[in-house]
Amino acid sequence: MIDPTDQLEKTPPRPRVALAHDWLVGFRGGEQVLDQVILALQTITDHTPHLYTMFDSTRSITPRIDNLERTTSTLNHMPPALRRWLLMRYPNAVESLSRSLQSNHQQHPIDLLISTSSATIKSLRAPAHTKHLCYCHTPARYLYDQANQYTTKGIKGRARGFGLSIFGPSLRKYDTSTANRVDQFIANSTHTQAQIRTHYNRDSIVIHPPVRTDFFTPDPAVERTGDLLLVSALEPYKRVDLAIDAALLANRPLKIVGSGSHEKALLTYAKRAARKHPHAKPITFLGRINDEQLRDQYRRSAAFLFPQTEDFGITAVEAQACACPVVAYHAGGALDTVLENRTGVFFNHPTAESLSDAIFQLSFLNIDPATIRANAERFSEHSFRNAISAQIRSIFDSIAHVVD
Repeated sequence: MIDPTDQLEKTPPRPRVALAHDWLVGFRGGEQVLDQVILALQTITDHTPHLYTMFDSTRSITPRIDNLERTTSTLNHMPPALRRWLLMRYPNAVESLSRSLQSNHQQHPIDLLISTSSATIKSLRAPAHTKHLCYCHTPARYLYDQANQYTTKGIKGRARGFGLSIFGPSLRKYDTSTANRVDQFIANSTHTQAQIRTHYNRDSIVIHPPVRTDFFTPDPAVERTGDLLLVSALEPYKRVDLAIDAALLANRPLKIVGSGSHEKALLTYAKRAARKHPHAKPITFLGRINDEQLRDQYRRSAAFLFPQTEDFGITAVEAQACACPVVAYHAGGALDTVLENRTGVFFNHPTAESLSDAIFQLSFLNIDPATIRANAERFSEHSFRNAISAQIRSIFDSIAHVVD
């Protein structure tokens, strides 16, 4: 007869995971991914992962993220307003976290490090014999193809540009030279997959980010207005200025949801631009609004504007989940999420005229709301968890772990 205690002793331990995330300062797409990774891990491992991050504002993010014990970098004691200006010290911050990870690993060994990164945390060095899986939102935009978007008018814009001209080369060298610390890259879109190949010379698989399609839903009882909608962080590379100019040209009201470092400049820009179109419909800045208010805007708006080159673009999918068609720039993640003439239209040139023409074109299309909604459902949280869980399990299988 087999002794049950012998059977228990032969049962392999459940795998242990550590998480890494660039910073915890608010809830956006990256934090949505992190939250769903944690949920997926609950079916794979029986311990709560430890989290390593460069900055932690200590504000509540999500209950699952808030529940994690975390280690912060040596930069975390600096004033929060300086975070964006400490770019040249990010490598040192990551190296300090690598040492902390190694020290903790000696006491509580881990089998897998999972980083979710759009900046520097993917450069974290995993302990020996520990795999590193990186979910890459993008190679750092400010170091590569969108560096010029961070150099804008005004003192802050010129300071950013000067800083990138001085420190950019050494930061790019660090970024590319540490890409080999990742064993497996996951890209959030085919656009990011191409960027990883170009800048890191590495292959990757694509798993699109999770979108809350169970929350963002259509409401047939809500009548759509003629308003255009843009939801975005108000940062230079988001091209909100392009949407403002196009809405004025098309003589369509535009509502802008979001905030950011470029907010004051955009408010001034919109006022000045409106003077050139005295009879145009209004441009309205709504600032930050809650999720229920955002869903209502998606349900009521005639079209969602997506004028930037985005790595993926969760807001464009949220809009489609509410059956709102999208007018998107023909580049980046929109090529994965928008079906031309079926869930929206593209414009081909980054000009107000091209975007305005596309808005006009959309008004003549008879797009089926059910088709828009069905397209968004491809990017549900459930689909993401299934895909990321399968990838994590395959890594554990490859290192001879038996995962239930």
